[in-house]
Parts: sequence; C-alpha cells; structure tokens
Amino acid sequence: MANKELGDFLRARRAGLTPEEIGLPVELGAGRRVAGLRRGEVARLAGVSAEYYTRLEQGRAGQPSEQVLLALSDALRLDDVERRHLFTLAGTASGMRDRGEHSARLRPAMRQVLESMDSCPAYVRDGNLEIVAGNALWALLFPDIAALPRRERNMVRWTLLDPRARLVWCDWERVARDYVHVLRLAAADQPRNQRITNLIGELMVRSPEFPAWWSEHRVHERSAGRKRIHHHIVGDLELQFEIFTPVADPSLSMLVYAAPPGSPSEERLRLLASWGSEPTAAAPGER
Repeated sequence: MANKELGDFLRARRAGLTPEEIGLPVELGAGRRVAGLRRGEVARLAGVSAEYYTRLEQGRAGQPSEQVLLALSDALRLDDVERRHLFTLAGTASGMRDRGEHSARLRPAMRQVLESMDSCPAYVRDGNLEIVAGNALWALLFPDIAALPRRERNMVRWTLLDPRARLVWCDWERVARDYVHVLRLAAADQPRNQRITNLIGELMVRSPEFPAWWSEHRVHERSAGRKRIHHHIVGDLELQFEIFTPVADPSLSMLVYAAPPGSPSEERLRLLASWGSEPTAAAPGER
C-alpha cells in the first residue's frame, strides 16, 4: 500500500512540473506527449537510473534510501511538507508513529483554557480530525457542526458533505481543498487508523469533488492563516487562525480564531457573543 501511494505521489508531482520550471533546455519540451516531466528527466535530476525510478513509480523498487528520497525531493521541487510526506510514504520518516485510532480526552487544564477564551472561537481536534470540544463562541459561530453527535463532528466531513458548509465558508472550494490536503497527510501518518480510512471511503462515494482532489496528491499543513466565514445572524467575518499542539497532548490540536483589532469582524464577534449570552437566544442547532 505504501509503495503504491509513494508511486502515485511521485507521478502526481512529476506531472505538475514543466521542463522550464526546473531549468531543462527548452528543446526538451518540444513535441511532448506526457504532462509534466518525463520519468527519465526526473531520474537524471535525482542522479538515479531511469529503470530504478520507473520501478519506484510502479511500486516495485522496495524501500528507497534516505539519500535517494532527498535527491527526489530536490528534483521534484518539494516543499517542506511535501518532503515530509514523501519520507512518510516511503516508511523512513524520522520519528514516524502510527498510533491507530484516537479517542483523546481533554485534560481539565486544557479544557479550562479553551472555555476561558470568551472573545475567540476555538476548538480542539484529535488525531482522527474529529472535534473533541469547542468553546461557547465556536458553537455559536458553527452551530450546525456543534449540534452533531461527538463522532460526527469532523470539519473535513462537514465541509465536503453538508450543503450548509458551502454557505458558511465564503471561499468554500479553497477551504475544502485545504481539508483534503490535511486529510492526506493524516492518512499517510496513520496508515492503520480505521476511522480515517473509513472517512476517505465515505468521501469517495458521497463527495463529487473529493476523488479528483484526492488524486492530485497535494499535501500541506497550515499552522496559521485567514478564513472568511458567513454567519446567518451577524454576516461575514474575516478571521485569523492559529493552530497549537500541546506538548503534553501531541495527538491534539487547538485551533483558535481571532478578529483583527478594531475591524468590523471584531465587532461582529462581539455581537455574536452578546447574542449568545441572552436568555432568549436559541441553543446552537435549534434554529
């Protein structure tokens, strides 16, 4: 399985490059019948034989050495996340752990930190990419997913399968693609995690976009960025986010949203928090 995934990844990255991008003579690009680079071109750049590289793509070469993987990373112009993914697929990633399914619980101190953030929506997810807990403002910002049963609270599944997600994410396709890339990293890091395997299978069947995006073999890992969210009560918000991984609980990640100071989004978050604190406000998911 790992060798097939490795071959698929190499093939996808090779198809995404052109001779001009990597400094090959322009004449080598004339009359090409394949998308991207040829196998022989990648092999030459990596300093391996074309026959060996062909076996790698076909999953017949066994486990490549670290030196070969580093050379392929340079040849294919992989970024740091893609490079780590390549090593993981090859089974030689330093410190790689496959913990299988996760059923993490929040330590009381971490829960206290989460719930104390009354001006920032925040949630914690586990190694299954499932949401373990969210604070009150997060539940108000994402009432549809907050109302789901614990094992169904998964941002990847919700974003790709729930039609309401397309209304919540102002840039739905970009966000959905990002989650597919995060899922591919998680699947490579935990090849024996049945919950993630089941999620991939479900998305293959139920999401029209997922099979094509999954076949691109794109990976990335954002620890910070911006997202544009539409809320049915307060309108559009543009929020920054940061992702933190606690040293004491490395299988958990806390994602915290924040609005730029003095921005309309900050005022709308305040309005949402105020609305949620009113006694007559409906509970998330009851609208």
